[in-house]
Amino acid sequence: MQALYESSIQSLPLISKGKVRDIYALGDKQLLMVTTDRLSAFDVVMGQPIPGKGVVLNTMANFWFDKLRHIIPNHLTGIDPVTVVADSEKNQVQGRAIVTQRLKPILVEAVVRGYLSGSGWKDYQETGSVCGIQLPTGLQNAQKLPEPIFTPAAKAEVGEHDENISYAEVEQRIGADLAKKIKDVSIRLYQEASDYAATKGIIIADTKFEFGLDDNDQLVLMDEVLTADSSRFWPAQSYVVGSNPPSFDKQFVRDWLEQVRIDGQPWNKKPPAPALPQDVIEKTAQKYREALAVLTS
Repeated sequence: MQALYESSIQSLPLISKGKVRDIYALGDKQLLMVTTDRLSAFDVVMGQPIPGKGVVLNTMANFWFDKLRHIIPNHLTGIDPVTVVADSEKNQVQGRAIVTQRLKPILVEAVVRGYLSGSGWKDYQETGSVCGIQLPTGLQNAQKLPEPIFTPAAKAEVGEHDENISYAEVEQRIGADLAKKIKDVSIRLYQEASDYAATKGIIIADTKFEFGLDDNDQLVLMDEVLTADSSRFWPAQSYVVGSNPPSFDKQFVRDWLEQVRIDGQPWNKKPPAPALPQDVIEKTAQKYREALAVLTS
């Protein structure tokens, strides 16, 4: 599949280029959101695309938006993206773009963790807690938590690291009522998705959601949802408490980046990113495709 590292839609005004998505204005009320094949790890965009990744992410997100729409409205409009761009640009949006409502974004990443892993495991080892939430003693890496926990983060600019913040800080930023609504709906979304994924032999260790407000101040689920970019997917058959399971997501790239050395030193997790070897690119693309096939079969 032809990789798309960066879109170049000329028929619509460009609003922003994120780590993965390029966003264009479609009048005052709607947006065209193009999911490219860019990949970010540790909040740094890699220099090489993962061919087909954008189509996989877009398809997976749309699958979850549909499956979870009974819980909360989402930003999809149902408009076919190929109908809003010039004929010469249709190949840039086919299968990898959506037309969405234009919302007022809430600048908080709603992270839900059901298992102890990644930065949460590191935090627990040092403090006995995750993002200030005290956990039982004696937990192991990759262990299932007694119940899912809400560990929000403040969204950062491209190239900067998202910052974990306390729930109290979320309340200060957006108000107690909206904070509680986001926490409650995020945990419900995670639990329903986890229950479904379990029937397909996949553990969703953690995930993040993003929300916005519509013109009536209604809470709306937006951006992406439960993709291999925004979630940690583990195959249940190889899951063992105490070690990092092989994953269907970009953890494969993160693990490679943790091992890479530049002039004998570990990469400092700042741009520019090390060049990804071809085998890492191909294996990552394969893992994304596999996750989609398993979850949506």
